[in-house]
Amino acid sequence: MIDLDRRKQNYLEKTGRIPSRIIVCAGTGCVANGSRKVHDALADALRKRGLDVVLSFKDDHGDVLISRSGCQGFCQIGPLVTILPEGILYTHVKPQDAEEIVQTTLVEKRVVDRLVFREPDTGAHTPISHDIGFYKRQSRTTLKLSGYIDAEEIDEYIADNGYFAARRAFLEMDGAAVCQFIMESGLRGRGGGGFPTARKWELTRMQPEPKKYVICNGDEGDPGAFMDRSLMEGNPHAVIEGMLIAARAIGADEGYVYVRAEYPLAVERMKKAVQAALDAGILGRRIFGSTMDFDIHVMEGAGAFVCGEETALIASIEGNRGMPSPKPPFPAQSGLFKKPTVINNVETLATIPVIFAMGAPAYASIGTATSKGTKTFALTGHVANTGLIEVPFGTTLRTIVNDIGGGVINDDGTRAGCDFKAVQIGGPSGGCLTQEHLDLPIDYENLKAAGAMVGSGGLVVMNQQTCMVSIARFFMQFTQNESCGKCVVCREGTKQMLALLDDIIEGRADEKTIPLLEELALVVQKGSLCGLGKTAPNPVLSTLKYFRDEYEAHVFQKTCPTGRCKSLAKYRIIEDKCRGCSLCARKCPVGAITGELKKPYHIDQQACIKCGACMEACKFAAVTIG
Repeated sequence: MIDLDRRKQNYLEKTGRIPSRIIVCAGTGCVANGSRKVHDALADALRKRGLDVVLSFKDDHGDVLISRSGCQGFCQIGPLVTILPEGILYTHVKPQDAEEIVQTTLVEKRVVDRLVFREPDTGAHTPISHDIGFYKRQSRTTLKLSGYIDAEEIDEYIADNGYFAARRAFLEMDGAAVCQFIMESGLRGRGGGGFPTARKWELTRMQPEPKKYVICNGDEGDPGAFMDRSLMEGNPHAVIEGMLIAARAIGADEGYVYVRAEYPLAVERMKKAVQAALDAGILGRRIFGSTMDFDIHVMEGAGAFVCGEETALIASIEGNRGMPSPKPPFPAQSGLFKKPTVINNVETLATIPVIFAMGAPAYASIGTATSKGTKTFALTGHVANTGLIEVPFGTTLRTIVNDIGGGVINDDGTRAGCDFKAVQIGGPSGGCLTQEHLDLPIDYENLKAAGAMVGSGGLVVMNQQTCMVSIARFFMQFTQNESCGKCVVCREGTKQMLALLDDIIEGRADEKTIPLLEELALVVQKGSLCGLGKTAPNPVLSTLKYFRDEYEAHVFQKTCPTGRCKSLAKYRIIEDKCRGCSLCARKCPVGAITGELKKPYHIDQQACIKCGACMEACKFAAVTIG
């Protein structure tokens, strides 16, 4: 049986003798940008300076410990390197920066100013990570360890009281007590629906069947969402500990982590973590000396969006095609292999140890009356700062977009003349929020009332240059492609909705198109079998609700107000700016531009193929769209 207290003490004693630490972000984004080479270059630079480098947590002496972490959240400025104990954060680090970092920061005790983050609104240099606006206004609880610990070192997780909560659950509580504890915290599922976690556990616990399962749903498929992937990469042991506590709550002896194969790093680290926990005696027989057993299998999914739906996920694990089944019976009654099953997503499970560490009342004090705790979001789109964030429920969009995100930007990254237009929240199952919602506290009920949803946590910010009809079409294209095809309403309904959106964007729509699109969306919403089909029309319905004028401009005026829809674009020449140089006419591939030298030229709208060559060629900004 593992002695957690002793392993924690041994680790702290070893690392306590090492004065400095360098943490290199090794999340997927930073790895793609070369962070592994940065890690190796830093290790070489340290050795060249005669410093004793510690690369393994098994070593008990040295000058500098250099380790890898999971995603540190601020993905767009990676690779990221953190220097401890000072808390200095370096951005956009390259291998050739290694020697300067070592010499300046570790030897001379100064900051390499050119690698320090600059605030987008003020340009101020901010060397200390917790002073950076992006981090300062967050409340990183579930994500706290993901950007700090080495995901492949179990002792580092244990040193931060990892698996202590599971030990308590197995040795000091019964299943009913665990469910009651989570009930008091107010935790709701972070996978999209927001169903109370404890109620799901209690329904499964009450089933008389002795064989039960716990499933971790890591099939994160929303475009632009990477919350679950980052948790599995950065803190897989928290996910395992959450599964252990869930197993104790319902009386399960077997679990599955279902991860899509497109997440190779998450799969690798989850498998290593499961093996490390098994080797340590945390998984397997007689957990913590109790009478209970628990084993975990890591399974790779084929990447079907519908497998995020729990009954489709179960079918996939069983070796069948991933397609949803009617409910009831619910998985709590008859799930994997017809046995009672609890399914929670990655973030939900990783939050369980946090709740045990904080205490249920303390966790319940965070958030709103009906939505407790914090939520992670993948913040992307037209904002200065993009990445993985975590905020308490009740935080407003204004705080997220302006304070954490650093404000709205143009497509080219500039700020001049740029303003907020909308946020798509909840991915393909979510909806759009507008300027009138900037001060709306984000929680499950408020978003539902506004025609959106929390979803898994995708949050895409859009500026005034964004065509909302095209945004609706983008998400409809995704859901239509990902429809499993089982029910006719979803399979054919989404196809026809996509065709109607194409008609609108390409100028073929008439006065019947918008009412028909709206009617069809409601049919798909009400008639689809699973939750994914029922929410597929949300982006269309929400954009119709808040941006109907844009749809009507496309249909009745045959114009896209933002000029983004190529088929409706009307290139014209501003006479006051035209110098009559004829360059646009010479570049036009179809001869649609005519005129005389040194006089304004004109575009024949019937002949124009809307290629944009004239706009690119003009040196006087005389060609515009409108």
